[in-house]
Amino acid sequence: MQYSQTLFPNALGHRTRDEAELSAEYLLMSVAETLLSSASGGARGGGQCSPDVRMLGCAVVAPRCERDRPLRPCRRVCEAVRRRCAGAFEAIDMAWPYFLDCQRFFGSEEEEEGCYDPLEGLRVEQDDPDYGFPPVDEDPSASIRFVYHSDAQMVAILTKTAERCSDVALTYSIGRSFEGRELQVIEFSGNPGQHDLLEPEVKLVANMHGDEALGRQLLVYLAQYLCTEYLRGDPRIQTLINTTRIHILPSMNPDGYEVAAAGGPDDGQDEEVQSRRYDSWNVGRTNAQGIDLNRNFPDLASIVYQRRRQRTYRTDHVAIPDFYWFGKIAPETYAVMKWTRSIPFMLAANFHGGYLVASYPYDLSKHPLEHKMFSPTPDEKVFKLLARTYVDSHPTMGHDQARCGSSPTTKNGIINGAQWYSFAGSMQDFSYLHTNCFEVTVELGCDKFPAEEDLSTGWEDNQEALLAFVEGAHRGIKGLVTDEEGQGLRGARVSVRGLRHDVTTAEQGDYWRLLAPGVHIVSATLPGYTRALKRVRIPPGMRHAGRVDFVLRRDENSQRVTEEEEAAAAAAAAAVAAAGGLQDLYPTQSDHERFDPYNHFERYTAVAVAASTARRLERSQEKPWWWSFFVGSGGGLAAAPPTWLLRSDG
Repeated sequence: MQYSQTLFPNALGHRTRDEAELSAEYLLMSVAETLLSSASGGARGGGQCSPDVRMLGCAVVAPRCERDRPLRPCRRVCEAVRRRCAGAFEAIDMAWPYFLDCQRFFGSEEEEEGCYDPLEGLRVEQDDPDYGFPPVDEDPSASIRFVYHSDAQMVAILTKTAERCSDVALTYSIGRSFEGRELQVIEFSGNPGQHDLLEPEVKLVANMHGDEALGRQLLVYLAQYLCTEYLRGDPRIQTLINTTRIHILPSMNPDGYEVAAAGGPDDGQDEEVQSRRYDSWNVGRTNAQGIDLNRNFPDLASIVYQRRRQRTYRTDHVAIPDFYWFGKIAPETYAVMKWTRSIPFMLAANFHGGYLVASYPYDLSKHPLEHKMFSPTPDEKVFKLLARTYVDSHPTMGHDQARCGSSPTTKNGIINGAQWYSFAGSMQDFSYLHTNCFEVTVELGCDKFPAEEDLSTGWEDNQEALLAFVEGAHRGIKGLVTDEEGQGLRGARVSVRGLRHDVTTAEQGDYWRLLAPGVHIVSATLPGYTRALKRVRIPPGMRHAGRVDFVLRRDENSQRVTEEEEAAAAAAAAAVAAAGGLQDLYPTQSDHERFDPYNHFERYTAVAVAASTARRLERSQEKPWWWSFFVGSGGGLAAAPPTWLLRSDG
């Protein structure tokens, strides 16, 4: 503190220094670093709110004295700290301390006696309204705080970023985790909140596995960087935001992250769940139900492999089989599936840790007995191009010697997922086979949860790669499919000869088709209309999507065509039945629009939430883990335990 005199009694009624030092308030300040570091990521978090909370508390317990009168600390300082640090208390189920009530114990600057800033000289920059952001005339990377954030802190940063760049950014939630945390997305675009005609939609997702934390932080830093650079007038960033709609979900698994950050299990969980979650080194990998989210999506690759001998075999818009809904589906998975279906994403990346490689679909081997079998999609060239875009912009990912222990032998940093190791139910397979979205997986490094001092290096290594990958959304072709009157046609198929994978038009009739360089025959079709066909040449190095529009004319023989299509579908169904009756398990592609047809997930979730609520109520009868800090040493605290430290819901 920057003063040497204080005055008793203080605002808490302590009459002497000895009485103050024996109080629960003083004890809380003494152990604040230990408690808050648990909320901020164990040793990694370092109790980053601790200095602020400690200094605010000291200003109340030992008030500054001038001319025999105590001065009150400023209310604005208290309110700023509470906004930043309340999440750290919530993370350990502790109430905000009553003696840090900003209205009661802190004074307004307008009061006659004035007030003072107890944090002056400690971290003055935190009182700046742009705290956490560099001034617009400075390097944005120089002032990003390269630390880990709790879930509440991450949400606060995203919200503040959107407020700072409200013309081009907003935040929204796609749902909640099993434990009730928001799955928060920040969006950047020239017209945030809605789809603009022909503007490509990109999604970036990290932290599917809660213990893989670098990607989570990189996406938070990316959001801050995009905002600051846009305000600075960087032409590259302004062009990127004004021509691309970018959706960033830094944490798909906030529950798992909080467990991984704390470094151990939540004792309130069921023993069965704990045994699944904590029996190995990757604590927090799964969600709070013990589900690996990157194995929880519908296994559509198996359906494609079952159908590959059929003449009408396709690899696009594969329907979700009904039996999937009777399995154990995580709410995080369900939320991302609905999100991916509701927005016409055409490019995506999900970020992991533990290796240094970029992989692409398929993740499931096309042979059930071969677990490292090369299993390419029809768009093998496109996926290699997308993965190569990220790897070539990364300083070390493409080096053959950049390996992590038993990591696979790659081709200069990229690999087919199934050739690496085969598994079913991945998010990138789901995106490709169920939607128009081409998605790759980026493994960011050998250390899943690197030390805070390494976060700045991680950002420097990946900053350019992140931007280059998003810019890759402007490859290939895009355009409109309309009728003769110029009305956009929704659901029209855009096909490329030789590739058994179509994309479909969005609500306004616009489409995007990522393609490798070369000459392609592209067609557009829609039942009831004649086919339109065009020849397209994409030169190497083309940086902007070529505009290819189609006008479809009404087909006078559409009824006959429809009957023929129905006959072909019936024949295909009969062939499948003859092969083993799989039509009862796998809906036809005409069922693609169906989603959770039996509303089974909502019923299952209601039961799970009720059970979770019952567990929380049971735990509420017990004191939290930190209670022993305040009552275990006897003395006055044992006789009058500080119940004000308990949250009202506990």
